[in-house]
Amino acid sequence: MKHRESSHLSFPRFCIFAGMNNFSHIIFDLDGTLTDNTRGISASVKFALDKIQIDGFTEELPEGFIGPPLQHGFRNLFGLNERDTQLAVEYFREYYSVHGLLENDPYPGVSEMLEELHFTGKQLFIATSKLEKFAVQICTHFGFDKYIVRLKGADYKGDHATKTTIIAHLLESRQLAPSRNIAMVGDTVFDMEGGKENGLTTVAVSYGFGKRDELQQAEPDFWADSVEELYQILSA
Repeated sequence: MKHRESSHLSFPRFCIFAGMNNFSHIIFDLDGTLTDNTRGISASVKFALDKIQIDGFTEELPEGFIGPPLQHGFRNLFGLNERDTQLAVEYFREYYSVHGLLENDPYPGVSEMLEELHFTGKQLFIATSKLEKFAVQICTHFGFDKYIVRLKGADYKGDHATKTTIIAHLLESRQLAPSRNIAMVGDTVFDMEGGKENGLTTVAVSYGFGKRDELQQAEPDFWADSVEELYQILSA
Protein backbone atom coordinates (compact mmCIF):
# COMPACT_ATOMS: atom_id res chain seq x y z
CA MET A 1 0.00 0.00 0.00
CA LYS A 2 1.58 3.26 -1.11
CA HIS A 3 1.27 6.46 0.85
CA ARG A 4 1.97 10.02 -0.09
CA GLU A 5 4.82 11.55 1.85
CA SER A 6 2.39 13.99 3.46
CA SER A 7 0.20 11.23 4.90
CA HIS A 8 -0.03 11.07 8.69
CA LEU A 9 -1.82 7.74 8.83
CA SER A 10 -0.70 5.39 11.55
CA PHE A 11 -2.55 2.44 10.02
CA PRO A 12 -0.68 -0.82 9.42
CA ARG A 13 0.85 -1.01 5.96
CA PHE A 14 0.09 -4.73 5.58
CA CYS A 15 -3.55 -5.41 4.86
CA ILE A 16 -4.73 -8.68 6.42
CA PHE A 17 -7.78 -8.73 4.12
CA ALA A 18 -5.80 -8.46 0.88
CA GLY A 19 -7.34 -10.34 -1.99
CA MET A 20 -10.69 -10.82 -0.29
CA ASN A 21 -12.47 -7.84 -1.77
CA ASN A 22 -12.03 -5.01 -4.19
CA PHE A 23 -14.46 -2.21 -3.44
CA SER A 24 -14.89 0.41 -6.15
CA HIS A 25 -17.62 2.32 -4.28
CA ILE A 26 -18.04 2.72 -0.51
CA ILE A 27 -21.16 4.07 1.21
CA PHE A 28 -20.73 5.25 4.80
CA ASP A 29 -23.31 5.86 7.46
CA LEU A 30 -22.56 9.12 9.31
CA ASP A 31 -23.60 9.00 13.00
CA GLY A 32 -21.72 6.28 14.85
CA THR A 33 -19.59 5.43 11.84
CA LEU A 34 -17.71 8.60 10.91
CA THR A 35 -18.60 10.84 13.85
CA ASP A 36 -19.69 10.53 17.47
CA ASN A 37 -22.50 13.05 17.82
CA THR A 38 -23.71 11.95 21.25
CA ARG A 39 -23.17 15.38 22.82
CA GLY A 40 -25.18 17.28 20.23
CA ILE A 41 -28.03 14.80 20.01
CA SER A 42 -28.37 14.53 23.80
CA ALA A 43 -28.49 18.32 24.17
CA SER A 44 -31.03 18.58 21.34
CA VAL A 45 -33.26 15.91 22.88
CA LYS A 46 -33.16 17.68 26.25
CA PHE A 47 -34.10 20.98 24.60
CA ALA A 48 -37.01 19.32 22.76
CA LEU A 49 -38.39 17.52 25.80
CA ASP A 50 -38.07 20.64 27.95
CA LYS A 51 -40.04 22.61 25.35
CA ILE A 52 -42.94 20.14 25.41
CA GLN A 53 -42.68 19.97 29.22
CA ILE A 54 -41.68 16.35 29.60
CA ASP A 55 -39.51 15.79 32.65
CA GLY A 56 -37.21 12.99 33.67
CA PHE A 57 -34.64 13.01 30.86
CA THR A 58 -31.21 12.58 32.45
CA GLU A 59 -29.33 13.42 29.22
CA GLU A 60 -28.49 9.73 28.81
CA LEU A 61 -29.94 8.70 25.47
CA PRO A 62 -31.95 5.47 25.28
CA GLU A 63 -30.03 2.70 23.58
CA GLY A 64 -30.95 2.68 19.91
CA PHE A 65 -32.02 6.32 19.67
CA ILE A 66 -29.12 7.32 17.44
CA GLY A 67 -29.33 5.82 13.96
CA PRO A 68 -33.03 5.47 13.10
CA PRO A 69 -35.15 8.48 12.08
CA LEU A 70 -35.98 10.94 14.87
CA GLN A 71 -39.66 10.16 14.58
CA HIS A 72 -38.94 6.52 15.42
CA GLY A 73 -36.85 7.43 18.47
CA PHE A 74 -39.28 9.89 20.02
CA ARG A 75 -42.29 7.69 19.33
CA ASN A 76 -40.93 4.29 20.29
CA LEU A 77 -38.19 5.01 22.83
CA PHE A 78 -39.72 7.99 24.63
CA GLY A 79 -43.32 6.85 24.16
CA LEU A 80 -44.60 10.12 22.70
CA ASN A 81 -47.90 10.32 20.85
CA GLU A 82 -48.00 11.52 17.24
CA ARG A 83 -48.56 15.19 18.08
CA ASP A 84 -45.78 15.33 20.67
CA THR A 85 -43.49 13.36 18.38
CA GLN A 86 -43.82 15.96 15.65
CA LEU A 87 -43.34 18.81 18.13
CA ALA A 88 -40.27 17.11 19.60
CA VAL A 89 -38.76 16.66 16.15
CA GLU A 90 -39.32 20.35 15.36
CA TYR A 91 -37.76 21.51 18.64
CA PHE A 92 -34.90 19.04 18.26
CA ARG A 93 -34.08 20.49 14.85
CA GLU A 94 -34.39 24.04 16.18
CA TYR A 95 -31.55 23.43 18.65
CA TYR A 96 -29.58 21.03 16.48
CA SER A 97 -29.45 23.37 13.48
CA VAL A 98 -27.69 26.06 15.51
CA HIS A 99 -25.72 24.21 18.19
CA GLY A 100 -26.11 20.45 18.17
CA LEU A 101 -24.70 19.57 14.75
CA LEU A 102 -21.28 20.93 15.72
CA GLU A 103 -21.31 19.34 19.19
CA ASN A 104 -19.84 16.41 17.35
CA ASP A 105 -16.53 14.55 17.23
CA PRO A 106 -15.09 12.62 14.27
CA TYR A 107 -13.70 9.29 15.37
CA PRO A 108 -9.87 9.37 15.47
CA GLY A 109 -8.43 8.43 12.10
CA VAL A 110 -11.62 8.94 10.08
CA SER A 111 -10.42 11.98 8.13
CA GLU A 112 -7.16 10.24 7.25
CA MET A 113 -9.04 7.11 6.20
CA LEU A 114 -11.31 9.06 3.87
CA GLU A 115 -8.35 10.90 2.38
CA GLU A 116 -6.43 7.68 1.70
CA LEU A 117 -9.42 5.87 0.22
CA HIS A 118 -10.15 8.86 -2.00
CA PHE A 119 -6.50 9.02 -3.07
CA THR A 120 -6.58 5.37 -4.18
CA GLY A 121 -9.49 6.11 -6.51
CA LYS A 122 -12.40 4.67 -4.57
CA GLN A 123 -15.73 6.49 -4.92
CA LEU A 124 -17.01 7.52 -1.47
CA PHE A 125 -20.61 8.27 -0.48
CA ILE A 126 -22.68 8.91 2.65
CA ALA A 127 -26.18 7.53 3.30
CA THR A 128 -27.67 8.77 6.56
CA SER A 129 -31.04 8.95 8.28
CA LYS A 130 -30.09 12.43 9.47
CA LEU A 131 -31.84 15.36 7.80
CA GLU A 132 -29.83 15.88 4.63
CA LYS A 133 -29.08 19.58 5.11
CA PHE A 134 -27.64 18.89 8.58
CA ALA A 135 -25.50 16.05 7.24
CA VAL A 136 -24.12 18.33 4.52
CA GLN A 137 -23.22 21.00 7.11
CA ILE A 138 -21.44 18.46 9.29
CA CYS A 139 -19.45 17.02 6.40
CA THR A 140 -18.45 20.49 5.24
CA HIS A 141 -17.46 21.54 8.76
CA PHE A 142 -15.15 18.55 9.21
CA GLY A 143 -13.81 18.61 5.65
CA PHE A 144 -15.34 15.29 4.62
CA ASP A 145 -16.89 16.97 1.59
CA LYS A 146 -13.49 16.99 -0.14
CA TYR A 147 -13.71 13.21 -0.46
CA ILE A 148 -17.45 12.47 -0.71
CA VAL A 149 -18.94 12.21 -4.20
CA ARG A 150 -22.58 12.27 -3.07
CA LEU A 151 -24.45 12.48 0.20
CA LYS A 152 -28.03 11.30 0.64
CA GLY A 153 -29.99 11.99 3.82
CA ALA A 154 -33.54 11.97 5.10
CA ASP A 155 -36.20 14.35 3.88
CA TYR A 156 -37.77 16.87 6.24
CA LYS A 157 -40.86 14.83 7.12
CA GLY A 158 -39.03 11.55 7.53
CA ASP A 159 -41.33 9.87 5.00
CA HIS A 160 -38.41 8.30 3.10
CA ALA A 161 -35.91 7.97 5.94
CA THR A 162 -35.38 4.20 6.15
CA LYS A 163 -31.80 3.25 5.39
CA THR A 164 -32.94 0.84 2.68
CA THR A 165 -34.77 3.64 0.85
CA ILE A 166 -31.98 6.16 1.30
CA ILE A 167 -29.39 3.76 -0.09
CA ALA A 168 -31.68 2.88 -3.00
CA HIS A 169 -32.15 6.56 -3.86
CA LEU A 170 -28.40 7.14 -3.64
CA LEU A 171 -27.65 4.25 -5.99
CA GLU A 172 -30.34 5.41 -8.40
CA SER A 173 -28.99 8.96 -8.43
CA ARG A 174 -25.57 7.65 -9.52
CA GLN A 175 -27.02 5.00 -11.88
CA LEU A 176 -25.31 2.26 -9.89
CA ALA A 177 -26.60 -1.30 -10.08
CA PRO A 178 -26.48 -3.62 -7.05
CA SER A 179 -22.97 -5.02 -6.75
CA ARG A 180 -20.79 -6.85 -4.26
CA ASN A 181 -18.06 -4.36 -5.21
CA ILE A 182 -20.08 -1.67 -3.43
CA ALA A 183 -19.74 -1.66 0.37
CA MET A 184 -22.25 -0.32 2.88
CA VAL A 185 -20.48 0.60 6.13
CA GLY A 186 -22.45 1.27 9.29
CA ASP A 187 -22.87 0.71 13.01
CA THR A 188 -26.49 -0.43 13.23
CA VAL A 189 -28.66 -3.29 12.05
CA PHE A 190 -30.49 -0.77 9.84
CA ASP A 191 -27.29 -0.19 7.87
CA MET A 192 -26.76 -3.93 7.45
CA GLU A 193 -30.36 -4.51 6.37
CA GLY A 194 -30.22 -1.57 3.99
CA GLY A 195 -27.03 -2.81 2.40
CA LYS A 196 -28.24 -6.39 2.02
CA GLU A 197 -31.65 -5.38 0.63
CA ASN A 198 -29.86 -3.31 -2.02
CA GLY A 199 -27.52 -6.15 -2.98
CA LEU A 200 -24.35 -4.66 -1.46
CA THR A 201 -21.52 -6.02 0.65
CA THR A 202 -22.01 -5.05 4.30
CA VAL A 203 -19.33 -3.92 6.74
CA ALA A 204 -20.29 -3.53 10.41
CA VAL A 205 -18.36 -1.33 12.82
CA SER A 206 -18.62 -2.12 16.52
CA TYR A 207 -17.36 1.20 17.90
CA GLY A 208 -20.58 3.11 17.15
CA PHE A 209 -24.06 3.13 18.65
CA GLY A 210 -25.46 -0.16 17.41
CA LYS A 211 -26.08 -3.19 19.61
CA ARG A 212 -23.33 -5.73 19.06
CA ASP A 213 -25.61 -8.76 19.30
CA GLU A 214 -28.05 -7.30 16.76
CA LEU A 215 -25.19 -6.52 14.40
CA GLN A 216 -23.90 -10.08 14.70
CA GLN A 217 -27.37 -11.47 14.04
CA ALA A 218 -27.54 -9.35 10.89
CA GLU A 219 -24.55 -11.38 9.62
CA PRO A 220 -22.44 -8.63 8.04
CA ASP A 221 -19.90 -9.70 5.45
CA PHE A 222 -17.10 -7.95 7.33
CA TRP A 223 -16.59 -6.73 10.88
CA ALA A 224 -14.36 -3.89 12.14
CA ASP A 225 -13.68 -3.09 15.79
CA SER A 226 -11.74 0.10 15.02
CA VAL A 227 -11.20 2.70 12.29
CA GLU A 228 -7.84 1.06 11.58
CA GLU A 229 -9.49 -2.32 10.97
CA LEU A 230 -12.14 -0.64 8.82
CA TYR A 231 -9.43 0.95 6.68
CA GLN A 232 -7.76 -2.42 6.19
CA ILE A 233 -11.00 -3.95 4.97
CA LEU A 234 -11.94 -1.11 2.63
CA SER A 235 -8.49 -0.55 1.14
CA ALA A 236 -7.84 -4.19 0.20
